[in-house]
Amino acid sequence: MKISVKKLHSDAVLPSAGSALAAGYDLYACIAGPVTIAPHTTEKIGTGLAIAVPEGWFGAVFARSGLAAKQALRPANCVGVCDSDYRGEYIVALHNDGEIPQTVHPGDRIAQLVILPCASAEFEQVDTLPETERGAGGFGSTGK
Repeated sequence: MKISVKKLHSDAVLPSAGSALAAGYDLYACIAGPVTIAPHTTEKIGTGLAIAVPEGWFGAVFARSGLAAKQALRPANCVGVCDSDYRGEYIVALHNDGEIPQTVHPGDRIAQLVILPCASAEFEQVDTLPETERGAGGFGSTGK
């Protein structure tokens, strides 16, 4: 699959895979200078890229496991959803879950982009739903 990417800034870095079989593509900070994220706060970090995800797909922005585990930084919304018709800059709202300030530098890997299929749905209001064995059992209802 080929995906068109427009650099909005000359120093923006195209997404890249860390290995041949990686599911996610690293997104890089495209910022004028270092940005420090205080504990329990969020800062928006631009990538300097606009990405044309094909129709029928969407871009899911996930945390980088190393960044989350070592620096307590993750996308504030946990998973960002970038629709196929969005043409603006991909911006990652990074949240610091830790107790010490963390600094993001230009060119740092800040998140990973996974391209996933997206099904279209049409919602229809009904008076009843088909019965299932589980029924309306919610959180913890299966006993596991």
